[in-house]
Amino acid sequence: MTSLSTEPSPSSDREPHLLREVAESFGVDADRYDRSRPRYPEEMIQRVIATSPGREFLDVGCGTGIGARQYRAAGVTVLGVDPDPRMAEVARRSGVEVEIGNFETWDARGRSFDAVVAGQAWHWVDPVRGAAKAAQVLRPHGLLALYWHVFDPPAHIAEAFDDVLQRVASDTPLPPPGNESQEANVRRAMDGIRTAGSFAEPERWRFDWERRYTRDEWLDHLATTGTLTVLGPEQIATVRDAVGAAIDDTGGAFTMQYVTLATAARLA
Repeated sequence: MTSLSTEPSPSSDREPHLLREVAESFGVDADRYDRSRPRYPEEMIQRVIATSPGREFLDVGCGTGIGARQYRAAGVTVLGVDPDPRMAEVARRSGVEVEIGNFETWDARGRSFDAVVAGQAWHWVDPVRGAAKAAQVLRPHGLLALYWHVFDPPAHIAEAFDDVLQRVASDTPLPPPGNESQEANVRRAMDGIRTAGSFAEPERWRFDWERRYTRDEWLDHLATTGTLTVLGPEQIATVRDAVGAAIDDTGGAFTMQYVTLATAARLA
């Protein structure tokens, strides 16, 4: 059984931040992404705020503004940076200020921030260049906080997904188990922070939580995850039918167990 991650699969010989064609696939249906992707656990949002020396944040790879809205609701001022105009447009409609660009080459124009955060996005950033750029735009003792979700569906739903995906996408590289993939993202981020210098030793955080999904809610979410964002319409329909049937067997809804893995480091 495969625990799922909310990122596409990196190939064995390419770092995730080099897979731009995959990263940009999420904007194909930005409205679906915004409504169906999970929010971040409030415990984590509050911990990031409490650890930061102030309340002016830069959200790297902000996407449609899911995390940025949570920070704004908690009284934080947020500027987003994202390379995809389609995702940024959805964020702007909800009041999030977004500038277009890749973080490594984005021009801060002399601005600085109390925290640089990235949810479900730092694997698209060069881990060493990104950490070095964060150090440049952070204020003294500023915080770099990076985090990813891992989700673990009930066994028969995960198995239905695995089986149908192997049938319809046998020629497509499939993601490694989500726990392994996201653990690799955390390790890569921590190594990048250490290599870039300027930061204290990064910490690891973990937040366990759960969410109840109806059949339609999960199928909506599934279309935004991993390999499905680069499959064709007929392949996606086949996957949705198989997974939907598995959810129907449970009574049409189920509880998803989530873990949000994070690393955080303060500017030395």
